[in-house]
Amino acid sequence: MTAWFPRISDDFVLQLLLGMTVNFQIAALALVFGLALGALFAWVRLAGGVVGGAAAAVIGLMRAAPTFVVMFFLLNIIPRDATLFGVGVAPSGIMTVALSLVPYSASYVADNGAEALKQLRAGSTLGALQFLPNVTRAFFVLVMSSSAGAAIGVTEGIAVILREAELMPALGDKLVLFAVGIVFFGVTLQAGFALMRLLQRRLGRLATRG
Repeated sequence: MTAWFPRISDDFVLQLLLGMTVNFQIAALALVFGLALGALFAWVRLAGGVVGGAAAAVIGLMRAAPTFVVMFFLLNIIPRDATLFGVGVAPSGIMTVALSLVPYSASYVADNGAEALKQLRAGSTLGALQFLPNVTRAFFVLVMSSSAGAAIGVTEGIAVILREAELMPALGDKLVLFAVGIVFFGVTLQAGFALMRLLQRRLGRLATRG
């Protein structure tokens, strides 16, 4: 193991951390767009009738949309030199990946948002608060799904690991490198879950007192 460490690039850890910030940036963008779109669909879905049924159908389609298909669809349908009133509007690689994750994000928010609204209408604040850990779970799924950006040249965490692995001739070294990546992502995500559980318990106590 000691002989393996010198084979890592001197700036690997720094590059990995910078790449991980890109993963979180993509996930944050996808979740923001998903919250806005998903909240709208959740509200329309609960309205019922034909409009509610149509909203449910659209949510189902978004839920089934493959990220890679959406990503390459966006890459091919929007010209790289697209402009609006003389201003370039072609999305960057990071934005393209984020937009490709919006269908999943919006459908998840719509499903869980509709349930949270039902709980609120039933007078169960604690039940509605389940929306927070559910959305947090979705955020971390989006973080991992953002690694799809490596396919179009986005320098996120997984891309950094794969690039470093290409420099290593031995399979054992590559496996250790992948393990290091798992630890970096795993520790970060578990810390996020712990913070959200703490926040949920705190809000639950406040709701019970109220």
